[in-house]
Amino acid sequence: MKMKLFQTICRQLRSSTFSVESAALVAFSTSSYSCGRKKKVNPYEEVDQEKYSNLVQSVLSSRGVAQTPGSVEEDALLCGPVSKHKLPNQGEDRRVPQNWFPIFNPERSDKPNASDPSVPLKIPLQRNVIPSVTRVLQQTMTKQQVFLLERWKQRMILELGEDGFKEYTSNIFLQGKRFHEDLESILSPQETLKERDENLLKSGYIESVQHILKDVSGVRALESAVQHETLNYIGLLDCVAEYQGKLCVIDWKTSEKPKPFIQSTFDNPLQVVAYMGAMNHDTNYSFQVQCGLIVVAYKDGSPAHPHFMDAELCSQYWAKWLLRLEEYTEKKKNQNIQKPEYSE
Repeated sequence: MKMKLFQTICRQLRSSTFSVESAALVAFSTSSYSCGRKKKVNPYEEVDQEKYSNLVQSVLSSRGVAQTPGSVEEDALLCGPVSKHKLPNQGEDRRVPQNWFPIFNPERSDKPNASDPSVPLKIPLQRNVIPSVTRVLQQTMTKQQVFLLERWKQRMILELGEDGFKEYTSNIFLQGKRFHEDLESILSPQETLKERDENLLKSGYIESVQHILKDVSGVRALESAVQHETLNYIGLLDCVAEYQGKLCVIDWKTSEKPKPFIQSTFDNPLQVVAYMGAMNHDTNYSFQVQCGLIVVAYKDGSPAHPHFMDAELCSQYWAKWLLRLEEYTEKKKNQNIQKPEYSE
């Protein structure tokens, strides 16, 4: 009797359209639910503990933490979004500046002429009440960016202490300043780098940009101030030179973490186009620039990442810069911004 019952069940299974594969899929899709009721599974048991231990160490150690503001985006990726809800300003990219002003000057050429100085321009920054590019960008960060930046600061203070954090930020500033000074010495035609050559090559940052410097020529400005009289802002650009035959506003940046994509450079593209638009309409300059270049150098000497910005991309970022500038102006009218500090 039992044998007949078993044979009947086998025949029914063979004739059924329900395949073993589909049954396995169903069992898999419901396993998390059924097992959850029977046994509580610890999700951390399947995590690569060594991998994430190294990640945490790289975030908390002073050697592994990237300098701000570039770390804001990295913080968002590592720690997750601030809120599960959509941000209220997601339509920002669709907004159009109310007071449009062109980034390029139709009355100027990007070709050199006989009247251009043979020595790179180095116009000093005038200290006045006009806001700087850096100040505008700092004062118009989104609430999410401000929150992430403050969280990074508090985490660093917790790890290093108040004095340690001040020392860390001071060292970052001094490293960047020295890097720019070394680049200025290299790119200045009147400089003779005899005794400083060996010391410069010992710098990881300088070693990092060696392959970039081979494509840089025709330097026209170094550490030179720009002012946009119409839009009312000032800035101090790093360099104007030809990169692979195209005249660019070049911005040198340092980082301890790789930034292979321009999106990783935070507000640096806005900074570049702000300098570019000001310079193209500044009477101290007889030429104009239509391209930008952000070079991210690394302390360990690994090859720097160049982020080239053509005229079309610069125009897109220019519209975003105008929006930030309008936001700053509106905040200033509402007396929410104190007197500008000059941190270019």
